[in-house]
Amino acid sequence: MLKTQKISLKKTISNMLKLQDSGYYSTLIGIGPMSSNLLQASFELAKDEDFPLMFIASRNQVDKAELGGGYVNGWNQQTFSDAIKVEAEKAHFHGLYYLCRDHGGPWQRDKERNDHLPVDEAMARAKESYLADIKAGFDLLMIDPTKDPFQMGKVVDLDKIIKWTVELIEFCESQRIELGLPEIGYEVGTEETNGGLTTTDRYETFIQRLKAELNQKDLPMPTFIVGQTGTLTRLTEQVGDWNFQNALDLSTMAKKYGVGLKEHNADYMDDVSLLLHNSAHITASNVAPQYGTEETRAYLKLVQVEQSLYSNGLIDKPSRLHEVLLDRAIRTERWRKWMEGDDVNLKVDDILKNSKLSAEILDISGHYAFNDPDTKNEIKNLYQNLAKNSIDGQRFVVEHIKRPIQQYVKDLNLTGLTSKIESI
Repeated sequence: MLKTQKISLKKTISNMLKLQDSGYYSTLIGIGPMSSNLLQASFELAKDEDFPLMFIASRNQVDKAELGGGYVNGWNQQTFSDAIKVEAEKAHFHGLYYLCRDHGGPWQRDKERNDHLPVDEAMARAKESYLADIKAGFDLLMIDPTKDPFQMGKVVDLDKIIKWTVELIEFCESQRIELGLPEIGYEVGTEETNGGLTTTDRYETFIQRLKAELNQKDLPMPTFIVGQTGTLTRLTEQVGDWNFQNALDLSTMAKKYGVGLKEHNADYMDDVSLLLHNSAHITASNVAPQYGTEETRAYLKLVQVEQSLYSNGLIDKPSRLHEVLLDRAIRTERWRKWMEGDDVNLKVDDILKNSKLSAEILDISGHYAFNDPDTKNEIKNLYQNLAKNSIDGQRFVVEHIKRPIQQYVKDLNLTGLTSKIESI
């Protein structure tokens, strides 16, 4: 049986800040849940290494069907929560794990932003989504009203951001209390490099003003405040300029107000930068597309194995996984957010005619097509062909995903953290 009660995420971060006072530093990973395989890999590792898990889902990934649903396994908030419980039970995991809303708020679905929804309608949809989060047992809600389509490309307007942030926290707290649910944490701020919370002065101004507004309404302070440490993900690389001193300054500032510094876009980071995260006192970092890319790469390696088996007469008919996954991934067009320059506007048909470019885009966007029915059918065919030759394809995929997670677990000093948190 899983524990019926657990330490809240807010309490976990509070205890991590206490551990910092004794000279013990760790950085949690916010894992983007791209698939059931990733959930399985995460739970197995967390069980072995004794650290808390945070699963972060954007509204594009997981949301109510009435609001457009999500591209990850077709999960809505409740089926996402249910799937995570199932994977935890399968792994016999009895530790801490948290469901987290990443980038909740108005205009956070691509369609809402592209349609330039009016403020009132966008806020109403955000509240509807948050209510579904709360009912499904989410532990952390990111309040992010920074994607205003009428202000794109401009410096973030802190007056508007604070006003909308407070309104949304007030709504969520009223719903949580009305439903009789335990405390949840909130994450606020923005990782935007254009006018975001990049300097300690601007960061503290935001915290002070937000704190004053929240106190006036008797609302809780957030658990995390996002700050820009220099991270930036493009294609399958970390192209940002991670800044140790800026990270330390921001985390020190956040701790002064009893909250943790949250870092976004921490994919594909090198060991040196990751090891320095502990000394920079960053409490949590988000990693998402990297793990989706690793799963795609695992499938493509298995396709190579399958082709070799076919060439040697050991299977009758190979799957069409590579062909189908490539086509479906490119047609999602979700890869555009990871591209730079003129490549952002490339036409799908032109990409499909260019084998080198197609392969590059498949690498960064294969995970967007994992839930496609034809893709799932070809994965099944692949596994069956491999099984005839004593190869467990699904286990290989899970172990392949574990590799980059393990790097972060070790570098970010996560081993044994759950036991330390629970002992305080």
